[in-house]
Amino acid sequence: MMRVAIAGYCTTRFSQDNTPIENLLVSATKQLFEITKNLKQKDIDAVLVSTNNNKKYLAPILSEMTGITPKISHSVENMCNSGTNAIVSGFSYIASGMADAVLVAGAEQAENSGQVLEWDMSRGEFQHPIFWGTMFTKAHKRKFGTTDEQLAHVSATNHRNAQDNPNAFNPKNYSLQEIIDSKKLTEDLRLLHCSRSCTGSAAVLLVSEKLAKKYTDTPVWIEGIGQKTTSASFTKNDLTQIQSTLEASVQAYNMAEINPKKIDVAEIHDAFSVCQLMVLEDLGLAQKGKSSEMVMDLYHTGDRKINPRGGLIGAGHPLGATGIAQIAEVASQLQGTAQKRQVPNAKTGLVQNMSAAGTSSTVMEIGRAHV
Repeated sequence: MMRVAIAGYCTTRFSQDNTPIENLLVSATKQLFEITKNLKQKDIDAVLVSTNNNKKYLAPILSEMTGITPKISHSVENMCNSGTNAIVSGFSYIASGMADAVLVAGAEQAENSGQVLEWDMSRGEFQHPIFWGTMFTKAHKRKFGTTDEQLAHVSATNHRNAQDNPNAFNPKNYSLQEIIDSKKLTEDLRLLHCSRSCTGSAAVLLVSEKLAKKYTDTPVWIEGIGQKTTSASFTKNDLTQIQSTLEASVQAYNMAEINPKKIDVAEIHDAFSVCQLMVLEDLGLAQKGKSSEMVMDLYHTGDRKINPRGGLIGAGHPLGATGIAQIAEVASQLQGTAQKRQVPNAKTGLVQNMSAAGTSSTVMEIGRAHV
């Protein structure tokens, strides 16, 4: 199997504007070409678009608008997990020998009707994500004694980290008390415990090993991938665990031949504060029921190893672009170019993304050194 490198990446500014989806995709793609040395339109073998937008044929449209005539072009849609799924598709094209250079671009508009799971009758009348978010929160409180103050440390840390992210949607610093006192959405969920959908785009260039040094002096490598879908409907037995993430992480660690102790920096899916607690445990980065202690330590020490760009809560959540922006952040961390967000001496990174109450997850391990 061919090795696959991340040779270029970019993220646009996340916002609440109503920029057309085509313009968002073009903006990220043009930026990627501008900042990636030696990259020409003729080099691209495949164009993959990640979005939940209802418009059709966006990958060929993006190709034409940017002067690319690829062998392969198509969209990938899997709710919040779309971007990471598109990256895995691009990885597979290169690893199989079908392509040497793949452009993956993701974009979303803040008010996109494709984000509502109207088909899922198991959610009853409670189709909005805040309802599964509050179920997770209540379950974690009951099982582990998690407090509102502990949950507030997640949001406070991610908002603080977002202040050093020039593309963040909401780079505002909030105190623990402001988070605890923020608008009550449900019995257990406050406004500042929630990420917000927004407008934005991101792009990544994946290349084969033989091309890596053509486009960057410091390629980083996708070393491990895990994916798991447990269901589509909201059918869970243990509301304190993301089973799909747990199983996907085992696959990724095994493929990369590492264990969680080797992870220096991680971008994880924090749609709600409690999700970060659950995911830290399911990835093996914190002991079961002990993730609250970990996030409090991160807050008080200023350690940025988890969600250095601010996570979904601080940076914003443009669904189709989120996973790609996560990949871009970890790549930047491993290359040592994350500026004020930089985690010292980061050599091994992890990305975890998921969809629809964690019913589908992707976990990826990315390494700086190619052995």
